[in-house]
Amino acid sequence: MKWLFNRSSQTQSGTESQLSKENFPSHVAIIMDGNGRWARRRGLPRIAGHHAGMSTVRDIIRASDEIGLQYLTLYAFSTENWKRPRAEVEYLMRLPEEFFRSEIDELVQRGVCVRFIGDTSRLPEYTQETVRRTLERTGNNQGMTVSFALNYGGRADVIGAIQAFARQVENNETTWDDLSEDVFGNYLSTYGIPDPDLIIRTSGEQRLSNFLIWQAAYAELWFTEALWPDFKRAELESALMDYQKRKRRFGGLK
Repeated sequence: MKWLFNRSSQTQSGTESQLSKENFPSHVAIIMDGNGRWARRRGLPRIAGHHAGMSTVRDIIRASDEIGLQYLTLYAFSTENWKRPRAEVEYLMRLPEEFFRSEIDELVQRGVCVRFIGDTSRLPEYTQETVRRTLERTGNNQGMTVSFALNYGGRADVIGAIQAFARQVENNETTWDDLSEDVFGNYLSTYGIPDPDLIIRTSGEQRLSNFLIWQAAYAELWFTEALWPDFKRAELESALMDYQKRKRRFGGLK
């Protein structure tokens, strides 16, 4: 893992990094919002914003790895996004193939382990094939874990976990008395990943939009007016520096 934490560290933009090893988040999750508005302000079709946002995904993964994050989760396509125009949905379903075709070698070189959360069985077959190939190439990597939320919804995640546990109860593999918060977490799509310490949302909107609603119980929230295609390493570091100033008490006193 690579750390850029001492006061003399320089970011790629040449500015001095103010990040510290103290109170550094393990897991950052991002609601990538504003692609459509970015395109509209430039007189472009919405898909142009999604394509520009794909470049930001690449840049933020690079920055997160260089900064030293252990886990990064990106909200790529929600269960509600199926309501969008058909042509836009079809384009969004093609983006993972384009993204991983161009970026997979660098992800492997960096040791990034890619995961997908959400019900990927509903995705088109060509998107599912991209998911399978990406998991095969990166699944055993030991570096930063990047999770892409595809066809993900927090409520669906919770319901799916309840159903999975209930099936095991019916099969006499466990009992309802065995259920606890820690046990329940093993049935969520984020099993094995710690809850997010910090959730960032771009575009100025200030809500979770059905993202990691169980896992976000004690996450710190950070909102920025920057639209996702305009979200750069500097904004990410600003969010991290703001996080480092906060005191997390988890309901207790510190």
